[in-house]
Amino acid sequence: MALFTSTLLLLLLFLGCSTGLQTEFPVQCFSKKIPKSDVDLLEFPLNLEYLEAEFFSWGALGRGLDSFAPNLTMGGPPPIGVAKAKLSPVIKDIIAQFALQEFGHLRAIKKTVRGFPRPLMNLSAATFATAMNNAFEKPLEPPFDPYANDINYLLASYVIPYVGLTGYVGANPKLQSPTSRKLVAGLLGVESGQDAVLRALLYERAFAKVYPYGITVAEFTNKISSLRNKLGKRGLKDEGLIVEPIQGAEGKIPGNVLVGDQYSLSFGRTPEEILRIVYGTGKEDKPGGFYPEGGDGKIAKSHLRHHFNKLGV
Repeated sequence: MALFTSTLLLLLLFLGCSTGLQTEFPVQCFSKKIPKSDVDLLEFPLNLEYLEAEFFSWGALGRGLDSFAPNLTMGGPPPIGVAKAKLSPVIKDIIAQFALQEFGHLRAIKKTVRGFPRPLMNLSAATFATAMNNAFEKPLEPPFDPYANDINYLLASYVIPYVGLTGYVGANPKLQSPTSRKLVAGLLGVESGQDAVLRALLYERAFAKVYPYGITVAEFTNKISSLRNKLGKRGLKDEGLIVEPIQGAEGKIPGNVLVGDQYSLSFGRTPEEILRIVYGTGKEDKPGGFYPEGGDGKIAKSHLRHHFNKLGV
């Protein structure tokens, strides 16, 4: 009887792994062909995917992973200060679609590698306000509120998916496994699409002034992109919606609805560059900003250990 039970269990686990069948056994199936270096690079983006999932879900639907897909959090703490945004029906619909896409991204990554629990994230209005103040190098009055209206929410969203997609571009040539490269290509496709939609929506409003600041949408994007370049510390890898013609496609046009290098290819960033940006500190070993306790996964934790060692903790 024991032998029969063991055989049945193994069969169920095999079926679950090979066909995606949901069984009553809490088992995750990972490819043994993925090298450890790939695992680290595939797990790192979960930091950004968690952030996007929560920000979009709360912004459009007023609830997040704890309500819609609590198993994806793996017991990690809920985000700080995230809220439902005051969105028009069309923008709300688009952002809701983004949210569900991010849920899928979390599932896809965790189907391939083990992953880690949702890290503590600060998505409060104050965090976004600080980012905008840093972008303009002065306090905006009143403080920027990402949840106040369509324009503010789109500008806040401009801060997020592009950082993630540059990470996928940067990771792709370092991956060894075809399984890993296929996953990253799929993730990159949708992340790039999200960024394109956001940029197009903002481009339509490029010369509209953001109330009550009297600053155009285009200038906001230019300042945000400049801040990310500054924090990343690896040169120009980010551009706003309106640029000098020499920076546009083929060096001939100021409109910049999609950002790319001199060949209109997407820029890539390393995990360290991304951490410098999302922490808002310009240092991969100094947490803050959207991640008050830092990111998770081997790559992010290796830098945090360095930080805490310096502090003598």
